[in-house]
Amino acid sequence: MPVTDVKAESEALVLSGVHKHFVSGGRTVEALRGVDLVLPRRKITGLIGPDGAGKTTLMRLIAGLLKPDDGQITVLGIDAVRDPLSVQARIGYMPQRFGLYEDLTVAENLALYADLQGVTRNERSSRNEELLAMTGLGPFMHRLAGHLSGGMKQKLGLACTLLRPPPLLLLDEPTVGVDPVSRRELWTIVYRLIETHGMSLLLSTAYLDEAERCAEVILLHEGKVLGQGSPKSFSRHLEGRVFRVRRQQGKRRHLQIALQRNENVVDAVIDRNGVRTILADGKTPPFLPDSDWRAIRPRFEDAFIERLNRTKTGNTARPIPKLDHRRAANVPVITVSGLTRRFGAFYAVRGIDFEVQRGEIFGLLGANGAGKSTTFRMLCGLLPPTDGQLSVAGVNLRRAASTARARIGYMAQRFSLYGDLSVQQNLLFFARSYGLRGQRQRARIDWALQDFRLEDFQHANGRELSLGYKQRLAMACALLHEPEILFLDEPTSGVDPLERRAFWARINALADSGVTIMVTTHFMDEAEYCDRLVIMAQGGILMSGTPQAIRQRAVTPQHPNPSMEDAFIALTQPDSSAVSHA
Repeated sequence: MPVTDVKAESEALVLSGVHKHFVSGGRTVEALRGVDLVLPRRKITGLIGPDGAGKTTLMRLIAGLLKPDDGQITVLGIDAVRDPLSVQARIGYMPQRFGLYEDLTVAENLALYADLQGVTRNERSSRNEELLAMTGLGPFMHRLAGHLSGGMKQKLGLACTLLRPPPLLLLDEPTVGVDPVSRRELWTIVYRLIETHGMSLLLSTAYLDEAERCAEVILLHEGKVLGQGSPKSFSRHLEGRVFRVRRQQGKRRHLQIALQRNENVVDAVIDRNGVRTILADGKTPPFLPDSDWRAIRPRFEDAFIERLNRTKTGNTARPIPKLDHRRAANVPVITVSGLTRRFGAFYAVRGIDFEVQRGEIFGLLGANGAGKSTTFRMLCGLLPPTDGQLSVAGVNLRRAASTARARIGYMAQRFSLYGDLSVQQNLLFFARSYGLRGQRQRARIDWALQDFRLEDFQHANGRELSLGYKQRLAMACALLHEPEILFLDEPTSGVDPLERRAFWARINALADSGVTIMVTTHFMDEAEYCDRLVIMAQGGILMSGTPQAIRQRAVTPQHPNPSMEDAFIALTQPDSSAVSHA
């Protein structure tokens, strides 16, 4: 093993002058540019940055899976550039897509990874007992991994990574696509690892509220470290500049748009009963009729957005022309009655009823496995119901699913476009699929490239795009034929807050133009953008109403102003007392 200096051995990780570039689509991408950082031992350090910042590249370099173009990487006192195998023998690394074997059971996956990590037969019993107690997977040992919910898969991946407890653990966005209940359970596991095993932990995440849980945060942007320190150290300078703005009349999203357009405002997002607003340095609150401004405590996300603000981060979508007001009348365009879907003896969806009005943003929430995606697939005509009535855009889906599909746009939970086709070829394929021809086809493709800012990537293959740009392309394809109804299945999963703001600015504009939006999401702050919500549990509807009404259901004397995530957990897990105080 190479000799290292005393400082390198006293820290879990030291990087100095690290550079890494890739060639993609004929372009040279500088993934990391002169990165210097030190990771403390026995603490949770968050790796935060927008999509394409270089987080995954950094993780892979630390794990010895890539070599830097230049610079030094010392991991647990080992030179990772010269001796990557020694590093890999000592650390744990759980990538974004952990390699579970879905045709094997939970027990078989654990046994396979124990073999791969050289865990002896004598050690396995005690390790499995601890890991199963920690993850709650004990009752599911004989279930196939492919039949687990998203949250349970993540917990199984973490258990497989921890069969031999490492002194340094790398987790690359472990909570992406995981419901709020499972997300909090994963964090409980993380805290326990630090307490019981004294691990050092580097965790990247797209959820900026998770940064608040870390002892330190590393902010990465465009391959450079912009800062490292406690979460509070990033937001301290925003004291007195963050407000919750309320107005008695009108929709919160219209107040948000008015604030975003004001030159004194850096950022404005819907938050609980108002709009969370950050003022530019030295600016005073702008005058808005009937508005109430209350100063609130800044959080890490405020500092993140202010630091990386792109002039007007939220309002990046171009205006969309209003539809005829008669089409935008308050009439139901989706009607569901007694909708049921059974797989053998298992009921994925059981007798649900609801209506969605034209121009409404309607949210479908629930824990992993609640039946949301199954409901979505039936609404889109992709899966026939077992029983019940289903009408979309005035068409009975049980009789004329293809007619209804021509009037809807669908954006799947996972990137579902063609990775081997370029951006332009994907757009052309979907334009033809929707029956667009000639001048109209050319006009709509030009619109998509310009409006979603894809011109510079039109010749890049789909798989080469960052996640944020993949989501832009997927949404552009879904909107090519100007659908009346847009179905969005967890469309911002894993996307950074800057892209999420741009995404929701477009959704708001589409809804105001008369397009009906139906969306599922695990980001509870995004649920606040919905006009109405349905929360599903075990295939049925647990409750429905406006975001304000649902939050009101969770109010207690101890927690008079719960967040949507607090409300979701309190209402779906009545025995839980985990309510945040942010």
